[in-house]
Amino acid sequence: MKSNIVGVGNVAYDYLFIVEKYPQEDSSARISDAIEQGGGCVATALVAASRLGIPTSFICNIGDDEAGKRIYQGLLEENINLQHMEIIPGGRSQTSYVMINPANQSRTKFPYKDKLPNIVWTQDKIDQIKNASVLHLDGTQYDNAIAAAKIAKEYNVPVSLDGCSRKDDNSLNVELAKLTDILIMNNTFPFYTSNKETLEEAMEFFAHIGPRIVITTLGDQGCVAWIDGACKYFPAFKVDAIDTTGAGDAFHGGFLAAQLKGYDLETSIYYASAVSALKCLQIGGRTGLPTHDTVIQFLSEKGVI
Repeated sequence: MKSNIVGVGNVAYDYLFIVEKYPQEDSSARISDAIEQGGGCVATALVAASRLGIPTSFICNIGDDEAGKRIYQGLLEENINLQHMEIIPGGRSQTSYVMINPANQSRTKFPYKDKLPNIVWTQDKIDQIKNASVLHLDGTQYDNAIAAAKIAKEYNVPVSLDGCSRKDDNSLNVELAKLTDILIMNNTFPFYTSNKETLEEAMEFFAHIGPRIVITTLGDQGCVAWIDGACKYFPAFKVDAIDTTGAGDAFHGGFLAAQLKGYDLETSIYYASAVSALKCLQIGGRTGLPTHDTVIQFLSEKGVI
């Protein structure tokens, strides 16, 4: 039986700096610690799922620059199948500079966008989606995402979407959501995409256009899921967080891993919340991503399972 995730979406190389305090404009602040590692919404979700024991593959383009080489090596070390990662000669891979304020665990990002062509959908890439258990997307590269979602729909492969990308024309996000089975959004996406005034109205809107699972993450306030025609709140696990970079990506990877392991919806939410909380104990989007055994021990200690 298939139990694997294919990802199409954002990948980057991150430079992360812990600052003593976040400075005002035209001032300065000392850096107390720094690391660098691969990042990106879909890429980090795949790494999270891989550490939890789920086979993952990535279809994407990267540049042949130094960032691209580091992106490739980092994903390879996490056992991501990169058979259909294309390295574009002269292409520029995305990099991000992230300032982390330990006083409140905030992160301020400065992304440097890639310069890469759209994915060319050769038959081998189509077959990789066809043979997946689930396709995981974000909307950062809309043309790639919509093409992948349509391929998945043609072969009855469930589609998971990280709702996080604001667009000049947010009707594009609605069209992508219509092709989605699992929609997990950040706390602003529901409003600017649906044009609804309340979270409940926005969640109901999405629940009626396609997705069978609709969840909004709320950072350290937990998340809200649309269950049986109403919003149900799930509090976050309290931890001594150091860095929230990639916490949402970790939630996505954890949720999909839990679903593929056969957990029901509510247990999958607790599982994903645990993955996200444990990630926050270390600096970087990937450093603190846990194994399945670590998640189960954490949930047992919390009395959830």
